[in-house]
Amino acid sequence: MIHSAQVHNENETISDVLILVGFSYLNKLQILLFLVLLVIYLATLTGNVLVILLIKITSSLHTPMYFFLVNLSFLEICFISSMVPQLLGHLLVEEKTISIAGCAAQMYFTNVTGLTECCLLAAMAYDRYVAICHPLHYTTIMSSQVCALLAGASWFISISEELAHTSWIFSLGFCGSNQIHHFFCDTPPLLKMACADTSQINILRLIVTVLFVLSPFLLILLSYICIISIILKMPSKEGRHKIFSTCSSHLMVVTLFYGTALITYLVPKSSSTTDSDLFISLLNRIVSPMLNPIIYTLRNKEVKGAWKNTLKKSIFSHSQ
Repeated sequence: MIHSAQVHNENETISDVLILVGFSYLNKLQILLFLVLLVIYLATLTGNVLVILLIKITSSLHTPMYFFLVNLSFLEICFISSMVPQLLGHLLVEEKTISIAGCAAQMYFTNVTGLTECCLLAAMAYDRYVAICHPLHYTTIMSSQVCALLAGASWFISISEELAHTSWIFSLGFCGSNQIHHFFCDTPPLLKMACADTSQINILRLIVTVLFVLSPFLLILLSYICIISIILKMPSKEGRHKIFSTCSSHLMVVTLFYGTALITYLVPKSSSTTDSDLFISLLNRIVSPMLNPIIYTLRNKEVKGAWKNTLKKSIFSHSQ
């Protein structure tokens, strides 16, 4: 339980620190959660770093699809690192405080990485669409300049939008209790604490959701409708299987990302955050970053082949 941190009165403006109540109710079980999250965090970092290094040192993987995968892996590292290290620290201490500036930075980086991932997944779907539906023009359409532009635009749009979004929210100030019933600075609980009217910000959030979350999802859906229509027209079963296998990893990642996000943000909840809501939100933020490198390793023949060749070269060089 949290005892010594200051709790503000209902009408008092909060100007110093916030308290992330999070998993305080677990008491001694917080140590167990700490160990589980530490293992997951280290596994996530290791898996994504290895994927990035493998693609960098394997010339056969220097293609648009794996260029986007490098960006995605780097993004996952940033995403999970924006909240898990602090959560690990809070699980070991009694006062789970965070400064106003620290809270703003955390919300900013978690939102930037989330929006950028939506855009990157759409860019990866477009890459698969061009490769399958327009194979003769693939190298021309998906040039290195186009890939860099798509990735850069994904980052730039998210960074710019969230800079304005975060600045606006924290300019309102926060009133009442300084306790946030969450394990990180998420937008919904912070808006509930705002001193001013948040209706305009909620409208902005809706617009952002439509433009940068739902629109990329619709582009992904449209890309795969076109891909499936091409696959169904192919006479060879082996050919259909080969083409589908090149998309299966991306499809699984998209399903995992949007599926967990749907459960976290769109499933109706009570007015207050419940214990189950916290765990669902935690799973949403640690499952995708941890499983994505595993999915791309186990479901992708090119990546598996690159791993085998790298290991063979490593073993052979050490044996000499």
